[in-house]
Amino acid sequence: MDQIIIDGGIALHGRISVSGSKNAALPLMAASLLTKDTVILSNIPQLADVVTMSHLLIHHGTRLSVDGVNLDSKKIGRSILLNSEKVNDFSAPYDIVRKMRASVLVLGPLLARFGQARVSLPGGCAIGTRPINMHLDALKALGAEIEIEEGYIEARSKGGLKGAEIFFDKISVGATENTLMAASLADGKTIIHNAAREPEIVNLANFLKAMGAKINGEGTDKIEIEGVSELHGAYFEVMSDRIEAGTYAIAAMITGGELQLDNISPEDISNITDKLSQAGAEIIKYDNSVIVRGKNKILPVDISTGVFPSFPTDMQAQFMSLMSVADGTSKIVENIFENRFMHVSELARMGADISVAGNSAVIRGVDKLKGAQVMATDLRASVSLVLAGLVAQGKTSISRIYHLDRGYERIEDKLRMCGARITRIFSN
Repeated sequence: MDQIIIDGGIALHGRISVSGSKNAALPLMAASLLTKDTVILSNIPQLADVVTMSHLLIHHGTRLSVDGVNLDSKKIGRSILLNSEKVNDFSAPYDIVRKMRASVLVLGPLLARFGQARVSLPGGCAIGTRPINMHLDALKALGAEIEIEEGYIEARSKGGLKGAEIFFDKISVGATENTLMAASLADGKTIIHNAAREPEIVNLANFLKAMGAKINGEGTDKIEIEGVSELHGAYFEVMSDRIEAGTYAIAAMITGGELQLDNISPEDISNITDKLSQAGAEIIKYDNSVIVRGKNKILPVDISTGVFPSFPTDMQAQFMSLMSVADGTSKIVENIFENRFMHVSELARMGADISVAGNSAVIRGVDKLKGAQVMATDLRASVSLVLAGLVAQGKTSISRIYHLDRGYERIEDKLRMCGARITRIFSN
């Protein structure tokens, strides 16, 4: 099993180009199933999850090429060409879907275009229950017939989907995405109430509109879709990864260094940089880049995670690492996932002083963290340990880093170029 070894205590300085967003790329790839024409997506990140989604689409019958790079090499290029004209398999099997929860996003497109889909119940990080009942209820409202049999979602739409008014009980990014894609080919008008407002939702809506969809209200809690009979091909650029940008912003601050983050909209990460400013960081914003400058003293700041535009749950673990070396006591309340404090015990191995009660964690900052052998439990927990290792005294060894490869492109290279002493040890 691969490991990452970090010899901490180096202030990072340099520039990092933020990669394309995993959370934006995956639904865009799934949306390619909505048309028989070719779509080209640029700014695709080199990530394990992108490879998994590629394999799933190929299983359905999509023809895929990636900058001339062989998919089996596990390297995805900057552009990906997808043609789903000859889709011939409407089943998303367990052995693919179990690797990545976002695989469920093929459900809406398959159902809308082909009138049928058989999709395994999803897997992904073990950070809490994430039921898909909202996805299914929305598709039922659009006229789908859905049953769960032997761990699979069996969905059909006789006569095609019909526009409907859909009310989500709570905000769900995935359910909004699946509904948005399905409604684009439904007959009539669909209104989604209490829709997710994340920038990734806006990115998906803009891609669908580039394919000929009629959508209004993206970025608000009410999205209106007027279904069309077919969509066409398009060329589209995946938005940059705001979570990756926020992670490197914390890397600059936690090490007392300075990083310029390129290829990122300051507006997309303002809910993160606002908290870093409160913690003492100096933030300088440009049109498409941000400079984050750490100070000698990190101030304690409380956060409470929530749906956009609140502080993102995907940044909670990283912020906890930062608060572990703050000058004082802070509190983090996790409102999205009930099991997203699994990194606490690993940070404690490095000397962090954290106590958890329910969905709240109290972090009493310590003078120094110390390197230790730790184990990643999920994607964001793994990178929180990298951040802790960057500031810790001595060497930190992080195992189970396959989680890290799902969401961070070339993280060792990017950090090493900014001065970090970080290496990957490959298993035999």
